Amino acid sequence: MHSLLVDIATCTIAAWILGVLSQYARQPVILAYLVAGFLVGPTCLSLVQSQHSIETISELGLIFLLFMIGLEIDLKKIIRSGAAILGSAASQIVGGAILGVAVFALIGFPMSGQRWDALYLGVAAALSSTVIIVKVLYEKRELDTLPGRITLGLLVLQDLFAILFLAVQPSLNDLHLSVLFLSVGRVMALVVTLFVISRYLLPRFFRSIARQPELVLVGALAWCFFGSELAARLHLSREMGALVAGVALSTFPYALDVTAKVTSLRDFFVTLFFVGLGMTIPIPTSAVIGLTLGIAAFVVVSRILTTFPALYLLRQGIRASFLPALNLCQISEFSLVLMTLGLAAGHVSADVKNATSFAFVILAVVSSFAMTNSDWITRRVVRLLKALGLPDLDAGAPAEGLGEGHGAKILLLGFFRTASSLVADLEREEPELLKDVGVVDFNPVVFSNLTTRGVRVRYGDISQRETLIHAGVESAEILVLSVPDYLLKGITNERLVRLLRSLNPNATIIAPADTLDDVESLYAAGADYVTLIRLALAQDIREALAAAQGGHLDEKRAKVDGRLAERKEVLA
Repeated sequence: MHSLLVDIATCTIAAWILGVLSQYARQPVILAYLVAGFLVGPTCLSLVQSQHSIETISELGLIFLLFMIGLEIDLKKIIRSGAAILGSAASQIVGGAILGVAVFALIGFPMSGQRWDALYLGVAAALSSTVIIVKVLYEKRELDTLPGRITLGLLVLQDLFAILFLAVQPSLNDLHLSVLFLSVGRVMALVVTLFVISRYLLPRFFRSIARQPELVLVGALAWCFFGSELAARLHLSREMGALVAGVALSTFPYALDVTAKVTSLRDFFVTLFFVGLGMTIPIPTSAVIGLTLGIAAFVVVSRILTTFPALYLLRQGIRASFLPALNLCQISEFSLVLMTLGLAAGHVSADVKNATSFAFVILAVVSSFAMTNSDWITRRVVRLLKALGLPDLDAGAPAEGLGEGHGAKILLLGFFRTASSLVADLEREEPELLKDVGVVDFNPVVFSNLTTRGVRVRYGDISQRETLIHAGVESAEILVLSVPDYLLKGITNERLVRLLRSLNPNATIIAPADTLDDVESLYAAGADYVTLIRLALAQDIREALAAAQGGHLDEKRAKVDGRLAERKEVLA
């Protein structure tokens, strides 16, 4: 026990030091944990040598990693997923796994008997890193964009696919029909038991201890280990029990509070898992290096081949079809979990498992860089594909203006929440004015919905001079910008105002400002009127405060509810 405590302390200190360095190097912290494990493990400095300690540390971290992944799976979002997500998921996940199994089996990896290297590689290569993707998209404020939502939807469905694989993984060596039915029956028993308890017993339990944070934390831990042990009793993996326990807990009202309280503990155990994983990585041989590069190359190519065509055929446009494919170009933490379980079961070789770990590291670095610079990459890909003759959503659009006849008098350049509310107001209150409005944006949902409503719209990138000219900027009377700087790609509102003023010296330009300093900069660039959203919000809050003090808040709310009633915005 003393040795285990010393080993855990060593792993934690090494992870912290390398984690801090990774922040300065702007690299994913998971890579730091893997490197920390490699350094303190038997391969390098041998600060931790006990195989028992390594296995205990890894298993604890693995159980908690899967428990937290389960907590973050939102079943309601899956149910509400649209055709774009479901269609692309079928292509990317199932198609990617089948393609991977076929390619790796053809190369010569075993796919029968006691060894299933090709199957594990195919499944592992079909899964992407939730941690890396969410972190980068959050920092870029792209989680709520269309490509961001498609990416997140695919990640959730990937997790469900991994759950299904975990259900049959223990029985791969004896996968008869009866064994498969028995495995599925055990999984169903586990799922039903945990979901029934979480539906009828856990809410009352957590409600009674909601004001005792330490009891909520201990209760969540108890539930995690209960699910883990129940799975073991049913001859399933403890890891799968922890995952299902997390999914079951995510469905009841206290899930958010539980997640918040368990997060710090989750981070600690996940750190132990990746450090433990790093301790098992040997110095790579030339064969492992070659396999690593092959896996990494296959992941990138297969993501493009299985994601982009499906989204493109679903009329998402080149940009919104390519970005999710680019975002998904990593190997998942879940893939490392599957490989660890496969090695323990004797289904895969140590070289295959180690090559997957190295490929995870390489793709994490390359993918983080690519996602950070996704706009630059996407612009060039769109230009290249159009040059090769691949039509985008703007194919067949008129050379000038936004529709038949003369160009729009009022152009909305960029379309997000504010523009959506403006169009909804005009539809209800000034439909005649809406006839003079045109929109330029590269969101395929906006393009489709506005076209259906009869609003003139051009699919295109407002940062490109050619798009603005073809949209009829030079003949428009009023140019309205409403997208804040942090959401614009490849341009700022100040630069856009200067570009618009050079194209149309006489138009009235309305632009938004994020900060007070931006107001003067936009006026200097040529804007005629600058909006500051915070002023309107502050005014609304001040009126709400006055209404609350005067006892008239219900009346004010009724007015707002009246404006929201039956409101059909393009971006709800």
